[in-house]
Amino acid sequence: MSSDFWLEKVPLWGVFGLTVVIVLLSIWTGAFLGKRKRRQPDHEDESSLSSIIGATLGLLAFMLAFTFGIAAERYQTRKQLLLNEVNAIGTTYLRAELLREPHCSQIRNLLREYVDIRANMAREAPHQQQLEKFKESVSRSAALQNQLWSHAVAIATADRSSEIDALFIRSLNEVIDFHNSRVTVMQYHIPTLIWYVLFFITILSMATVGYQAGLSGQSSVKMSIVLALSFSAVIFLIADLDRVTGTLRVNQQPMFDLQKQIE
Repeated sequence: MSSDFWLEKVPLWGVFGLTVVIVLLSIWTGAFLGKRKRRQPDHEDESSLSSIIGATLGLLAFMLAFTFGIAAERYQTRKQLLLNEVNAIGTTYLRAELLREPHCSQIRNLLREYVDIRANMAREAPHQQQLEKFKESVSRSAALQNQLWSHAVAIATADRSSEIDALFIRSLNEVIDFHNSRVTVMQYHIPTLIWYVLFFITILSMATVGYQAGLSGQSSVKMSIVLALSFSAVIFLIADLDRVTGTLRVNQQPMFDLQKQIE
């Protein structure tokens, strides 16, 4: 779940503060250049910049919507994979009751232990300082999957014509697949290039806005701060959705409910 991109290592409050600084510096730099240009007799009319400002702000809005869409889609994917895994484990647990002994009891016990680990992972995953413990839980889950699959191999070897055994093996295979999918999706993030392009367009757009304000002599510190805070709040939301360790976390209650049911 780690990333080599430096922004991923910055806390969310740091992302918000960094964005505020970038926006304010861009606006104030543009305003400074606009004021200098305004003192020159041959400076351009500020109305001529309106089309450029509109184009850059429109492009910035598109990039924000595009980036937010990527983060929101990943969030929905994590939620759907959680429900799929819970359903697959529940189905496997029910179908295990139809198996012959000693596989029936042993498999159901392994599944209870498996759900306990998954539930603990759900409690531990959101916290950055517990990532090592989370990785250990993933390894334990994989070890239990190997034990469950060894039972599936033994069952299939004993009777290759049983439809009940085939149904169980299919559901167990889904449990393993959904586990791998959840772990893999947690490692996906907004591509680094998109972040760089987003901030590049932000700097150009805000500098252009500041330049027009300076050229007209109507630059306002209060309006600059409001614009910086508003834009930074959107960036904060995108970064939060993109992170498994953020404040916007997928509700893990379905896994907790399953844990209670099979106990």
